[in-house]
Amino acid sequence: MSTMKIGFVGIGKMGTPMASRLIQAGYDVTVHDVDTRAVEELVKAGARAATGAREVADSAEIVFASLPSPQILEKVVLGESGIAEGKSVRIFIDISTTGPRTAARVAEGLAPKNIAMIDAPVSGGLKGARNGTLAVMVSGPKAAFETARPVIENFGKIFFMGEVQGAAQTMKLANNLLAAAALAVSSEAVVMGVKAGLDPKVMLDVINASSGRNSATEDKFPKSVLPRTFDFGFATGLSFKDVRLCVDEAEAMGVPMVVGSAVRQLLSVTNQLYGPDSDFTCMVKTVETWAHVQVGSAETPGVAEAS
Repeated sequence: MSTMKIGFVGIGKMGTPMASRLIQAGYDVTVHDVDTRAVEELVKAGARAATGAREVADSAEIVFASLPSPQILEKVVLGESGIAEGKSVRIFIDISTTGPRTAARVAEGLAPKNIAMIDAPVSGGLKGARNGTLAVMVSGPKAAFETARPVIENFGKIFFMGEVQGAAQTMKLANNLLAAAALAVSSEAVVMGVKAGLDPKVMLDVINASSGRNSATEDKFPKSVLPRTFDFGFATGLSFKDVRLCVDEAEAMGVPMVVGSAVRQLLSVTNQLYGPDSDFTCMVKTVETWAHVQVGSAETPGVAEAS
């Protein structure tokens, strides 16, 4: 059993299975979240509960954070009674998607406290978090990364993006833009086919054997759209946040985001229609509403139904 003490702040959909893996690996894990039910679940698994972020950082050498927005991250890390005030923490690892500029500000705020900052956003969904098969994009000081590497390896395959603070965040934003864009344009293509009388299941079979195949047609449509469950596991609000961050960061660099801006707009509409807690596969529903047609059926998956 490892003697290294680990902290985890923010144990939502992704944080809970990731913290669970650390407990199973034998680490001494202290957790905090505003959702007491999530905390209780991990306490039953062997974690210790803390009353706040500062208490987590008082007890752990390495502290992870999985938080929903850049603003919340900065407050939890650098605010009053934040992680930066902890007595024990020496390495802070952000597994959230918060963008490179936020990463740079947080790293700058932690430096006077002699706390190293590592960006480690992840991709691979809930299944990857449970099974330890996530793609983990990492950037930050090499020495701190090597210290934390054995812990991070519990989550999946590591891709070290370099020592530039925020490099991993840039990689994550690029990946999430592509994932959302694939879902957006696939929604339009499949809905168009259904409107013309094509069977959506046959459409997907053709697309996935052809040049149009992508992560949405291979994975999201068969699992969550055709059966009408819309439960792939990534919230609309989070996808909208990530794409918005990506477009903002790109524009700040002088990189045009013509397609990215269109994807952001479709996510914005979906967010308004179905709410931030809806699954981001509900983008299909938005296009269906405009086209007055439905893709798939809960009773007979793959059969198109007019509405």
